Amino acid sequence: MPLYKTIQVNSQTNVKIWHIVESLDFLMSNTDLKEESRQRVQKMKSELHQRAFLSVRLLLKAFGYSDSDLIYDEYGKPHLENGLFISISHSYTYAAVVISTSAVGIDIEKQRQKITAIASKFIGYEAAYLNIYSEHYIKQLTWIWCIKESLYKLYAKLGVSFKEQMLVLPIGADQESTTAWILDKNQRQRFEALVLEFNGFGFAITTPSK
Repeated sequence: MPLYKTIQVNSQTNVKIWHIVESLDFLMSNTDLKEESRQRVQKMKSELHQRAFLSVRLLLKAFGYSDSDLIYDEYGKPHLENGLFISISHSYTYAAVVISTSAVGIDIEKQRQKITAIASKFIGYEAAYLNIYSEHYIKQLTWIWCIKESLYKLYAKLGVSFKEQMLVLPIGADQESTTAWILDKNQRQRFEALVLEFNGFGFAITTPSK
């Protein structure tokens, strides 16, 4: 089974990434789902989404948890029964799970040219340092999107604007970390972001600054 990568962000935060190459039948036969999850899978119209959902359960198993340990609140945010923090993401043939003792967010996205079509919806402050003619433009857009999406998952507050209320400081082509901010009313909250690239995918993990 292809556990693609394990990353220890720090002593409290660990990430596992799954490369989804198994068939749906194989994944179904190797995951132990609670009835609620089984019904959820059956209602999914996309096999890609079904396989991603099941791969996340295999990642939980790799962490030592089961599907029964995972619960969702009224906003769809995942939680672990034991109180540890968890964040989940998947894109095409990869799924990722991060578990931490503190609030955490994760996102993985395939790098695609079409992200330029929606850049104006999530790029605000970052426009001051982005170069649309750079060979790394798509990579940087994808990283910024991943950071802001992971912040949204971590912050768990509806209505926060990616463009107006989230700021991501510059990320160099070879840089693996940066700082991000959420500006919410009169509050400014600072976060650390780890970014990676592999096999044409962008990836980000965000945690509150200490």
